[in-house]
Amino acid sequence: MALKAVSIWGYSKVPPPQLGAGLANSHPTPIWNQRYDFDKCRRWECCCLGVSAQRATTAVEDEEPNVPPLVESSGAADGVHQNESKGFHKDINQLPKPLTTIDISSSSSSNGSKVRVAFQGLPGAYSEDAALKAYPKCETVPCDNFESAFKAVELWLVDKAVLPIENSVAGSIHRNYELLLRHRLHIVGEVQLRVNHCLLGLPGVRKEDLKVVVSHPQALDQCEKMLNDLGVVKIGARDTADAAQTVASNCARDTGAIASSRAAKVYGLDILTERIQDDDENITRFLVLARDPIIPGTDKPHKTSIVFSLEEGPGVLFKALAVFAMRDINLSKIESCPLKQRPLRVVDDSNQGNSKYFDYLFYIDIEASMAEPRAQYALGQLQEFASFLRVLGCYPMDTVL
Repeated sequence: MALKAVSIWGYSKVPPPQLGAGLANSHPTPIWNQRYDFDKCRRWECCCLGVSAQRATTAVEDEEPNVPPLVESSGAADGVHQNESKGFHKDINQLPKPLTTIDISSSSSSNGSKVRVAFQGLPGAYSEDAALKAYPKCETVPCDNFESAFKAVELWLVDKAVLPIENSVAGSIHRNYELLLRHRLHIVGEVQLRVNHCLLGLPGVRKEDLKVVVSHPQALDQCEKMLNDLGVVKIGARDTADAAQTVASNCARDTGAIASSRAAKVYGLDILTERIQDDDENITRFLVLARDPIIPGTDKPHKTSIVFSLEEGPGVLFKALAVFAMRDINLSKIESCPLKQRPLRVVDDSNQGNSKYFDYLFYIDIEASMAEPRAQYALGQLQEFASFLRVLGCYPMDTVL
């Protein structure tokens, strides 16, 4: 766990009593701010990595969409084979149930004997794969939704959370961007996970026997070519792991699921075929969230994630981006979120939330460490005309797929 003496700082032109009041003198000066002109830095406020979201505009693999219920199988051999396959996965009822908000409010924290990592979805979800890539020996904790995972970390029920932030095919998950501002967590790492969609079925079933395929709507879209060739009916599910569990529980031999190879092991299904996605370069990026920031270094490539808002005016965004270009700092991501006429509750380091109005929020990932003077100077210049600025986290880049 990182030292609490090191903080991540953000900046706001809002007067101190409204945001971060009284915090300026209660936290030690961060290591990377020692080179700064302290007169310019008096109004930097301590931020606890937060960021935003009231609702996602893009559905994601592990997020829960509105989908119709699974129709009953119409296969002629259902009656014979259902009895043979009942209890096919004997331990389905013993799998951990996802945490809900009610569970979190009534649970006690972990004893810390093992790293506990929260993820959204059921066991076998891609998010669990990402958690195990980040922490191979961790205890994974399924959560019912994204916000439950945030709260589980805040309330010390788990040590970390691993949540998706963008997919190379489907785009960004805006819900998690907004939740970062609404909660007091820091980005301490990232995970790049190559998606390998597999077609799963009960043992002994061939893919030609399938009449129905169940999965998250996004996974169905990403495997459209193969599904069209099979001529199957496509039915949406909450997530890919839920689809695998449904097939295993219902013992429907004419129904398959699109999910991960891990889901096949968890639910006792056969992999009928794998790598069925239309785009082989299907990669999901996940963020690792923790209660405390890490001390940034320069021994390996780092990213720094920030969010800021600007006053309206000609060339203002150009000026904001120029502070990085003139220092040879590469931007690996830029995302804009329009929030006109919609207040956003932003939580500061004292866990006090204030509703603020932004025309746009800009989320940027820069390929530089906050331990580097060039990154410090860039943010120092950006604060001069940004109406709001917060550092969400500085963390090592994941360069291994």
